[in-house]
Amino acid sequence: MVRVKKGKTAHKKRKRTLKETKGFRWGRKSKYKSAKEALMHAREYAYRDRRTKKREFRKLWQIQINAATRKLGMPYSRFIAGLKKKEVEIDRKILATLAKKHPQVFEKIVEEVKS
Repeated sequence: MVRVKKGKTAHKKRKRTLKETKGFRWGRKSKYKSAKEALMHAREYAYRDRRTKKREFRKLWQIQINAATRKLGMPYSRFIAGLKKKEVEIDRKILATLAKKHPQVFEKIVEEVKS
């Protein structure tokens, strides 16, 4: 049988890995062994943080809504409970955006919940 040499394939693989680690610091961008390990960790963190990001943003929106509702004399918990009671289905992301960019509209929503 013919001997198969993997020089071309191996070179392509190493080149792709080093291309993906472009912008990493120190030897992790130029030394294959370090680059491979750094890339493995980077992918792990990316996977984990795609889930964490959702939690972090929800926390942020809750804080923003709480700050806005307290200015109008109502705590966050009562505001959210009022929304559920009135069957107003606006998610926290939209509420936080309204509180920040369109305070008049947000104020009307709070008044609706208060009544």
